Amino acid sequence: MSRFADSWRSHLLTTFSGTSDGNPRWVDRIAEGDDAGFFGPGSASWAVHGGIPTLVAGIRALLMQTLHPGAMAGVHDWSRYREDPLGRLSGTIQWLVTVTFADTRVAVTESSRVGRFHERVKGSYTDARGEIRPYSAGDPELLSWVHVVFTDSFLACHELWGGAIPGGADAYVREWAKAGELVGVVDPPRSEAELRGQLRGFSEAGLLKSDERVAEAVRFIRNPPLRRSMMPAYRVLFAGAVASIPREYRELLGLRRSPLPVVWATGFVLRFVGYLLGTRSTSEVAARGRIARLEALRQAQRP
Repeated sequence: MSRFADSWRSHLLTTFSGTSDGNPRWVDRIAEGDDAGFFGPGSASWAVHGGIPTLVAGIRALLMQTLHPGAMAGVHDWSRYREDPLGRLSGTIQWLVTVTFADTRVAVTESSRVGRFHERVKGSYTDARGEIRPYSAGDPELLSWVHVVFTDSFLACHELWGGAIPGGADAYVREWAKAGELVGVVDPPRSEAELRGQLRGFSEAGLLKSDERVAEAVRFIRNPPLRRSMMPAYRVLFAGAVASIPREYRELLGLRRSPLPVVWATGFVLRFVGYLLGTRSTSEVAARGRIARLEALRQAQRP
């Protein structure tokens, strides 16, 4: 049992961080810096992004993103998700964790790195009305869609499987609007009501659609190239992600909510994963170390 747990833990850490000890090189930058960052201890963003439900939120966000044909075209044309899905995953995690836990300078630098990558992502796609439209990853509509479904997914999953959020849902949406602005999102939602309204606006404007590209991406997300021993647990997390998605989007994705108690089962799997990985991420530990160092320096400088 111990060998099985150690093997699982090593594979999980490699999957999410790129290293078997869960300490990628970019975590070292989180320990450095001159301020507490955009959020800090006690913030809603630390609570949500430092929690185990992020594992389900990532699946949910990927599923939801596919429904905008412009976003799907960018993934289809430019993403390496078929050849290096774990590399793409770890790159996304690097941005999320860095903006959440690093100091402001490092967070801005990391967001600029993402922006530079997006500059070359251009092409065309057929929209929901059948018209050919050009796209670029920096289009306000696409940036807004990705930010909204990301925020909605992480909020929804934490509310289902996480603890209390300091300041509630409004605080999380308001805080994470800063991350959206760092990558170019114009007027990101700043309350739960605004988040729901912007998400609903995409549907009401007829901007979303399902096609073979969406179906292909859903098949890949349902069966990623994970170790065989991990797939039963992953299937539970996938089912939990599907259950958390409102019906209108599930139908577009061609997915059905399982009749089994998958919300409960997902919570059980998340608790098991939390036991294997520990209750606090290495990034949060690094951030707390940075903040403690800065506080000690301020104390030492007092007369």
